[in-house]
Amino acid sequence: MPDQNHQNQLPAEHRPTAIRVLLVDDHQVVRRGLRTFLEVQDDIEVVGEAADGAEGVAKAQDLAPHVVLMDLKMPGVDGLEALKQLKEHGNPARVLIVTSFTEHRTVVPALRAGAAGYVYKDVDPEALAGAIRSVHAGHVLLQPELAGALLADDTPRAPQGRGGTLTEREREVLGHIADGRSNREIARSLGLSEKTVKTHVSNILMKLDLADRTQAALWAVRHEEELHA
Repeated sequence: MPDQNHQNQLPAEHRPTAIRVLLVDDHQVVRRGLRTFLEVQDDIEVVGEAADGAEGVAKAQDLAPHVVLMDLKMPGVDGLEALKQLKEHGNPARVLIVTSFTEHRTVVPALRAGAAGYVYKDVDPEALAGAIRSVHAGHVLLQPELAGALLADDTPRAPQGRGGTLTEREREVLGHIADGRSNREIARSLGLSEKTVKTHVSNILMKLDLADRTQAALWAVRHEEELHA
């Protein structure tokens, strides 16, 4: 692991690009606690805070964060609506939901709407930093306790039989997406360029009429037999 002090001594142009994070939560004490911890991480930069969903969407457009830590229950525009607005605006930020354990089933609609994953508010600080790095790298964080809800019959799905429209390589890439791997990891595993993998992912989403990688991962799990037919 690189020495943090050594990295801080490097000229700015030679330091690794920090992960830009926006905090969206209506409780100031929560935002302050998150900022206090994240600011000591040498590869994470808190670029702003917002107290509700509307402010969060506006700041996400202005500040161009890589990752948005989003509370779900907020006055006015809540986290789910804010997530939908970010998607409508084409904002590329990865959204990581922050919720309490007692509210975990409210996360399901957010995951279906394109959130990259979720963490609980009592998450270990190091685990939170790891989650931020993971979603920034392109991973989808699907926790086991929500697997059943996410795979329920009322989950939006592509029509049966569309798996047959995928090429053999696209099936391989989809299998890796279901395993939670990023484009870079898929490229290394299959001996492809990252650009080629991105093209395959785009083709998969188009052919299966899916919105994002989360839906692709869920489709792959639900249609495993069709995928490997």
